[in-house]
Amino acid sequence: MRGVSLSIVFRIVCLAIWALCCYAVDGNIAQANQPLSISMFHSLNRVSTPVISPNQKLALFVTSYYSQDTNKSAAYLSCIDIASGNIVQLTENRPGTSLSNPIWFDDNTFGFLRHGELYKQELRPGAIATVVFNPPIAITSVSYRANSGLISFIASVYPNSTLEECVALKHADSTKSDSAQVYDNLWARHWNEWMTLEKPNLFVAPLNISEQVWRVGPEINLSAALPRCPDALTRWHIDDYTISPSGSSVAFLARPPVENMTWSTSVHVYLASTTGSSRPHLITQHTNGQASAPVFSSDGRRLAWLQMETPGYEADTNRIYIHTIATRETISIAHDWELSPHSLVWSKDDRTLYSITGKRGRNLVIAVDVDTGHRQELTTSGSAGSVRPAGNQAALYIYSNVDQPGDIHMLDLVSGKSKQLTEVNKEKLKDVHLSPAEEFWFNGAKGDKVHGWLLRPYGFERRKKYPIALLIHGGPQQASVQGFMHSQWNPNMYASAGFVTVVINFHGSSTYGQNFTDSIRHRWGDYPYVDIMRGIDYVTSRYSFADKSRMAALGGSFGGYMVNWLNGHTDEFKCFVSHDGKFNTISGYYGTDELWFPEWDLGTPWQGAGRAILEVNNPERFASSFKTPTLFIHGEKDFRIPITESLGAWTMLRRRNIPARLVYFPDEDHWINKMGNSIRWYTEVIDWIAKWTNTTPPYHVR
Repeated sequence: MRGVSLSIVFRIVCLAIWALCCYAVDGNIAQANQPLSISMFHSLNRVSTPVISPNQKLALFVTSYYSQDTNKSAAYLSCIDIASGNIVQLTENRPGTSLSNPIWFDDNTFGFLRHGELYKQELRPGAIATVVFNPPIAITSVSYRANSGLISFIASVYPNSTLEECVALKHADSTKSDSAQVYDNLWARHWNEWMTLEKPNLFVAPLNISEQVWRVGPEINLSAALPRCPDALTRWHIDDYTISPSGSSVAFLARPPVENMTWSTSVHVYLASTTGSSRPHLITQHTNGQASAPVFSSDGRRLAWLQMETPGYEADTNRIYIHTIATRETISIAHDWELSPHSLVWSKDDRTLYSITGKRGRNLVIAVDVDTGHRQELTTSGSAGSVRPAGNQAALYIYSNVDQPGDIHMLDLVSGKSKQLTEVNKEKLKDVHLSPAEEFWFNGAKGDKVHGWLLRPYGFERRKKYPIALLIHGGPQQASVQGFMHSQWNPNMYASAGFVTVVINFHGSSTYGQNFTDSIRHRWGDYPYVDIMRGIDYVTSRYSFADKSRMAALGGSFGGYMVNWLNGHTDEFKCFVSHDGKFNTISGYYGTDELWFPEWDLGTPWQGAGRAILEVNNPERFASSFKTPTLFIHGEKDFRIPITESLGAWTMLRRRNIPARLVYFPDEDHWINKMGNSIRWYTEVIDWIAKWTNTTPPYHVR
């Protein structure tokens, strides 16, 4: 380097660094060491909703994960100091240990559920958990109110029975000489279980606290005061409730047990005294749609909830209703809002309701002024959930993005700035590449703008061509959002296997306004198909690295239906994966558990107009045109879309000598819930799409 000045050398080095950075941005993606493998994905930690202490200074949260070595899950409890961010682990972290439902008894004592029993533990190092309540049957959804000294909980019991009586009745049932269940009404089964005499009921019980002994007194079944139902198999059941800050009253959701409940979406809100001395008061008697998410104001004087107003339609807009308890007056606020919130929580001063609301493929925290209905977006990207105010100026919530698993964040309600408080996967993901999502818009059906997301594959190099994995969401009135999913449809799992991963929020998707959602009615096979095919054309014309000659399409539920529809209408894909997908809209109607869904979206098969709509949208009608290799996956306990739908399509393809495979899970339902089964699911799926697109994933799949 003799004769060359140091300043020139410095400039050359800087130019070289600049060129490398430009290449990383404009050419190849700067890569972490590893792809997100199937094993790594299933080991990731998950955080629960934060539970704020009475003094608003601390928050409890559960961290859970799965250990493939032991085939066991673990869940442990931690406490975070909201001001400092310091985190202390409170319970044992070991595969096979579990807990849920953390609660506060006071600022120095917390509780949780383990195996259906209620425990307490002091907030100090070395403290040992002790049992507070060991009921004869498992309980869930526990809450505690110090003002009244009451705990509330849900337990599944026989009609009007106590917890003790339920044990005896269950034993008597088990010793019967036959196992027949006789049904006279259309609510024989739901999701993954047949209706039995045991139903979730709401209980309260006094918790007597002394220095030496904590005792739970006799429980009161608040459900027992509801009107009697002539059919015990379809009687009242309560899955969701909220208790007032004073503990003097509860509000709960219940589907009224009318005859043949499967074509009514009505879910009502009831108010009841925790004394059990009076019949619960129905406060939604003037609406017949589905209610959800009831929550008391901080002063206990008002109750807010979300209300759909269209009977028979489960994807209607959620309107915000507020009921003043003293006057029994109910109003609706922000009724002009075109978006549909899906959770609510009051601010500490009761002037604002914080909602989680979907907007353009994102789940945002949006504040709604209670007096004016004015809305303010407090977050702008990613997926937010489980927002919980912590004092007057802050709120905790769970935030995730496509390339960022969920963590607890703190939102400054004054400045609107967020701060991350937990990093539960920092060590596990420190050398793992996760692709961010790039959004795109294109002209879809009806000339409407349609939104999609794209992820570049692991090891991306711009000059190379990569296969495409098209993920089709279910619903159909749902959306693929900019968040991290722990289910079978995490887009980074396909990007990590070497695929350009594409998701399209076709007509019918939520988060784009109610008109866009409603547009799919009677047009299952029409607008979504146009959107998907135009979306693929846009991606392959816009992104030169996306190889249109090597495409796979995958979907579950409605996405599985759409895969079957694609198989009868295009040969542009090398292979398909249909998870719990409908093959025949006629048999699908007769076999499903909730009739309001196909009746609203399509029609009834014995009526002329309904039959015509069902047939127009029936994939089976185009069975002779199916020609693409397909992997079918189904759970035996799926009563939403029975397994005969996948069996029928699989049988047709095999009989016609078209490559097809069936993966059957005898212990799963509409979803894959067991982690070992989820690992097998991903193994089969990625192996299948890699085979037919001639792709070699960057890690060993099997």
